[in-house]
Amino acid sequence: MRIWRTGLTRLLQVFPVLLVVVVLNFTLIHLAPGDISGLLAGESADPAYLAGVRAQYGLDQPYIVQLWRYIATVASGDLGLSFRTHQPVLWEVLQRTPATLLLVGTALTCSIVVGTTIGAWIARKPGGWLDQIISLVSISLFSIPVFWLGLMLILIFAVWNRWLPTSGMQTPGGPREGLAMVTDVLRHLVLPALTLAAAWVGQYVRLSRSAVQAVLAESYITTVRAIGFPERRVLLHYALRNALLPVITVFGLQLGLVLAGATLTETLFSWPGLGRLIYDAILARDTPVIMGAFVMMSFSVALASFATDIAYAALDPRVRF
Repeated sequence: MRIWRTGLTRLLQVFPVLLVVVVLNFTLIHLAPGDISGLLAGESADPAYLAGVRAQYGLDQPYIVQLWRYIATVASGDLGLSFRTHQPVLWEVLQRTPATLLLVGTALTCSIVVGTTIGAWIARKPGGWLDQIISLVSISLFSIPVFWLGLMLILIFAVWNRWLPTSGMQTPGGPREGLAMVTDVLRHLVLPALTLAAAWVGQYVRLSRSAVQAVLAESYITTVRAIGFPERRVLLHYALRNALLPVITVFGLQLGLVLAGATLTETLFSWPGLGRLIYDAILARDTPVIMGAFVMMSFSVALASFATDIAYAALDPRVRF
């Protein structure tokens, strides 16, 4: 019951956080230089037509009135219409969400599984040659810029060897159903997912290594070993579970950014996700799409923080308050 009460309290805190985010997003967009009505009407529009455009989109109203209308619109589940496509922003965001979930979810899952496993493995014998090599590689992967790594992967696997496609999610004119379509999507997924996972896996290796090494130095681990439990059970059942808390913290933060997509990676590989949508909207000054995407991102971050708190309570009884 304490976990449920804690979860309900955290869930109720999501709504004021979202309200603050909506106000800040709208204010920052409102304070940005430039006249959006001029962009919508065109550079050579006459003053009468420009005034009509401003009235149509409510840009002639005071800031407080515009803010209140936007809050009421978002509260009703409507994120507005895109200036470019004249389509509902919520529909555009939801249309791009599956591609982003596929890319970022795959990269994040692979990175946490591989990184945590390798980090826990090398924590058994810290300071050895294998530990030094893996630590050097993980630091290098974490430090390499994502766009540079993506370009190098494209050069090696797509340009020089022609093993994988360079961009997009599907081959133009390729299969659109069945196993052939799944295979085509997976081939396009390899390079962008590998680019993202390479940067994240180094972080999880370092994090899990430090956490597991600290837990293995605890006195209760010495007691468990003295009882005669196998080293594999000591590592997996007793050490790794207690070392997962910092890993879950980082995973929760990154999970909240799943809907934000990976703007650089999606732009580099022309992946049709939310990151690419935000990039195109910024170039076109499509403020409804920008603000709507930020609202959805904030909502995902809040839900990820809520899920992280619940996971903490499940793994560590000391946080069940």
